[in-house]
Amino acid sequence: MQLFIAASESTTKIGTDLDVGPGAWAILGAIVVAMIVVDFAIFGRGRREVSLREAVIWSIGWLLLAIGFTGVLAAWEGSSAASEYLAGYLVERSLSLDNIFVFAVIFSYFSVPLAVQPRVLAWGIALALVLRLVFIVLGAALLSALHLTFYAFGLLLLYTAWKLFTHKEAEVHPESNPVLKLVRRRVPMTKDYRGHRVLVREQGRLMATPLVAVFVVIATTDIVFAIDSIPAIFAITTEPFVVFAANAFALLGMRALYFAVAGLMDRFAYLSQGLAVILAFIAVKMLLVDLWHPPIWLSLAVICGVLAATAWISLKFGPKPAEKVEA
Repeated sequence: MQLFIAASESTTKIGTDLDVGPGAWAILGAIVVAMIVVDFAIFGRGRREVSLREAVIWSIGWLLLAIGFTGVLAAWEGSSAASEYLAGYLVERSLSLDNIFVFAVIFSYFSVPLAVQPRVLAWGIALALVLRLVFIVLGAALLSALHLTFYAFGLLLLYTAWKLFTHKEAEVHPESNPVLKLVRRRVPMTKDYRGHRVLVREQGRLMATPLVAVFVVIATTDIVFAIDSIPAIFAITTEPFVVFAANAFALLGMRALYFAVAGLMDRFAYLSQGLAVILAFIAVKMLLVDLWHPPIWLSLAVICGVLAATAWISLKFGPKPAEKVEA
């Protein structure tokens, strides 16, 4: 019993402990808000489809911006904090690839018009950012107050890794979503989309468009994504500032990345298995938090190595487009 109490009162930290004041948080918040405004105002603006060229250019831009923040952290707090941010960013960015496939399934299920998808993704990602911030604050508080949270997160990550490794394809069943069922029962809804409009007045009453149903499913999916991804980065660093920065840069690049790679996801047949290996490694780190403290370069090497190997194996041995058509 005394051992349990001692463990519960532990304040184990993973990664660099930064002295982050309100000013640093205000600057980071201003950067994130500015990026959201730019993303909303410029990328995919208007009522048109996003071209592949535009998506690729924006994806590269977001990637360079995220890497540039690594240099800012290195100059401010040193190479350790910068390396932890970069490792966390790579983990979150990798997990977002699996999320992209889920978004594609949701859009296909609801037959969301291509011209509307950029706006839907924008609001979905903005909501995800808010949810991640909430989960980061709660997770950091739990880890600080209750040492056993490390083990709970480790077991959760092992379970997530097992699910990713053993499943064939991401299974998404919007029709089984209990929140969506409730909304459809309570809210009158049009059968067809009305452009970007969420609410319309027809037949003398206010009605929702199918976009409401799409938002509901994406919102509940965002919660599931947050539960999976936040424990993963906490195994790299428990510093909330670094955790939120990595999540923000990874999420804000997801919209452009979706339009750049959504059509190519079938080529990465072993992506889930690669992500599972990364999550399993991170889970072991968390479960052995009191016994094993690997250097951050090892985490970076494992993440980059597994991602590179996964891409090579998928392209070399995965199904080719021609094979998929014949099937």
